[in-house]
Amino acid sequence: MFDESRVAKLSAIEALRNGVPNSDAVRELGCGQPKAEKRFRELLETAANERWVDPKSNGLLVSGEFGSGKSHLLAHLEHIALDEGFVCSRVSISKETPLFDLNKVLQSAVDTAVVPSRRGLLIEELDLASKRETDGYGRFFGWLSNETENRQRMHAVFLGTLVAYMGSQDFDLKSRIEGFWAGDRIIVSHVKAALREMNKRQFTAFRAPRIKELPPQRLRFLCELIKGAGYKGWVVLIDELELIGSYSVLQRGRAYAELARWLRHEDVPGLVTVGAVTGEFASVIISPQGRRRDWDKLPPKLLSRPLYKDLVDSAEFAMRQLWEDCLALKRPTSSEIESSLQVLQRLYSDAYGWDAPKATVPTRGVGLQRTIRYKVRAAINEWDLKRLDPKSEPETVLDEIAPAFQEGPKRTWSRSGSINDPWAGTGPQGL
Repeated sequence: MFDESRVAKLSAIEALRNGVPNSDAVRELGCGQPKAEKRFRELLETAANERWVDPKSNGLLVSGEFGSGKSHLLAHLEHIALDEGFVCSRVSISKETPLFDLNKVLQSAVDTAVVPSRRGLLIEELDLASKRETDGYGRFFGWLSNETENRQRMHAVFLGTLVAYMGSQDFDLKSRIEGFWAGDRIIVSHVKAALREMNKRQFTAFRAPRIKELPPQRLRFLCELIKGAGYKGWVVLIDELELIGSYSVLQRGRAYAELARWLRHEDVPGLVTVGAVTGEFASVIISPQGRRRDWDKLPPKLLSRPLYKDLVDSAEFAMRQLWEDCLALKRPTSSEIESSLQVLQRLYSDAYGWDAPKATVPTRGVGLQRTIRYKVRAAINEWDLKRLDPKSEPETVLDEIAPAFQEGPKRTWSRSGSINDPWAGTGPQGL
């Protein structure tokens, strides 16, 4: 007989074994970061009411060492966002999704978007056809109509594609429009032909947009579209921000500027962004005493390039946020770790129908041994071996890995201890 509860517990154990907590794992273990959760709930409240006051309050950055629970926190915040009526996306920065490319980050955000109480693709699950007569959709359509009157704010192609999407019965065209909203190109003549067939010629008076002007407008359009469908806003959770350190200097400048775009939402009301980064990133990459020294070196480099000189203010804003306003995750106490391991012990026992003994993982440790990820995975590894061979006496061997922050293919470096923070008690205002 199918046991849905047991399957969920097995799924949670498997996710924790691989160091990537899923919703089942987060639900079972909870999250011990009250400051981050409180700040996040405040952001949701202000986003829902669209009453941003301080540009520094529009997003949240959290930091922690490898294995400290950053991904676990983001999964927990996703639960909160969905429960509060926000669409939520989780984006992991990678080679395929570089932070300096807004269009690719947006595509990832659309691909991973979850609509409350639904599980399909974003645009489909917004179910715009059923929202046509709602006040929310009416406000969205009115906003878009007003914004397209000034092409510098929103290109008329967005209004044209929306009208075509809502009125056409051509599913292939609707699919291509959905792809365009998410970041793909579209053949404008096809949209205009559909509008003419629908006797909507008044919406065809636009030319093909320039590719580079579309990503920022897509971000605003998608957020307004989500609100027009009846949701409170859009939460985007961005993980692995430390990969900025592996970019070239100009790519880092662009990445900082894009991070500022996500954090400063004056032009995108209803958007909430949370970013996670390793604890040593600022001291290694941004600090004047660090390896890259971006605070000193990057602005002059951007100013020397006409194409990038307008990015300086945004890049400096993001660097300052990563330096001064990054919330360090609270390290769990020994009693909290012991409590989590007890919950995990019960979870494992229920999942496998086997009485798991108390784990021998120490609640204290050095280096990565003190992180919750190490303790969780070590406990699961111990139980796996003892379940399969009751006579075994497993011992966990640890190889510590940390980000490389290098330009080029190398991504990690081994270390035996933590990095000293040369910025302790300092800030850019003192330089």
